[in-house]
Amino acid sequence: MLRHLVARRVRAPEAIAEAAAGRVRPESPFNDQGRVMVIAADHPARGALAAGGDPMAMADRGELLERLCLALERPGVTGVLATADVLDDLLLLGVLDGKTVLGSMNRTGLAGSSFEIDDRFACYDAETLARMRFDGGKTLTRICLDDPATPSVLENTARAVNELADRKLIALVEPFLSVRSDGRVKNNLSPDAVIKSITIAAGLGRTSAYTWLKLPVVADMERVLASSTLPVVLLGGEVTDPDAAFAAWQQALAQPTVQGLVVGRSLLYPRDGDVAKAVDTAVGLL
Repeated sequence: MLRHLVARRVRAPEAIAEAAAGRVRPESPFNDQGRVMVIAADHPARGALAAGGDPMAMADRGELLERLCLALERPGVTGVLATADVLDDLLLLGVLDGKTVLGSMNRTGLAGSSFEIDDRFACYDAETLARMRFDGGKTLTRICLDDPATPSVLENTARAVNELADRKLIALVEPFLSVRSDGRVKNNLSPDAVIKSITIAAGLGRTSAYTWLKLPVVADMERVLASSTLPVVLLGGEVTDPDAAFAAWQQALAQPTVQGLVVGRSLLYPRDGDVAKAVDTAVGLL
C-alpha cells in the first residue's frame, strides 16, 4: 500500500484531484437506517497520536490507512472525517465512493501546547472542500473564558460556518467549554458546561441552515440536547470502558436531535484489535 501511494504522489500528484473529481458522491449522508456513522481520523494533525494506552498508536500511517479501509467497508458506515493528507491517501486508494467526506479545518491548537486554544484554520477551507466535491467541513471550537484567543476562535468558526453554508456544505462544529489546569487545556464535561458551549456555538454565523454539532456524551443528555434544535452527531473520544461507552451512546441516540455517531480511535484501535467487530457493534447501536 505505502509503495503504491508514494509512487502515485511522486509521479502523478494530479491523480489526487482526478480521484476527487471522479468520486461517486453519496445520495444522502444517512445509511439505510437513516443514521450517520462517520469514522474520524483527524487526530494526528493535532499531534494527538495516542489510542488505547499506546502514546504513538496512530503514528504508523500505513497501519492507520489499513484500519480506515477496513472500517469504511463495513455495512452501515457512511463516511470519514480527516485532514487532507489522510483523505488524499484514501482518494488514491479508491475507497471513498458513496461515502460522506468531511474535511477537518483547524488543527493548529496542538495537543498539550501553550497555544492550544489559539486553534487557527490552517487545513481545509470551504473553497477547497467544494472544489474537491466533499460534503462538509469540521471545526474544533474550544471556548476558554480566561484565554484571550477565544474571540478569534469564535470569529473564525463563524467565518467557516458562513463560507460552508454559502456552498451548501455541512458545517460540523465541535464545541467545548475549556479551562486551563496545571498548564494543560481540559474540557469541562459537566452538563451545564456542555449546554453553554452548545448555545454559543449554535449562534455562530449568519445562518444555521447547514450547521451540525459534534458533541460528547455526558450526564443528563436529555437536558443537554434540549438546548438546541441543530442536528447532532455524538463523538466517541478516548474510550476506556467500551461496554459503558456503547450503553451511553445507545441511550443518547434516542434523543430527537441525534443523527448518529462520529467515532475514531475507539473503533480504529479497539482493545481487542478487532476493528470490524468494534465498527459493527457501533453500527448496531444505530
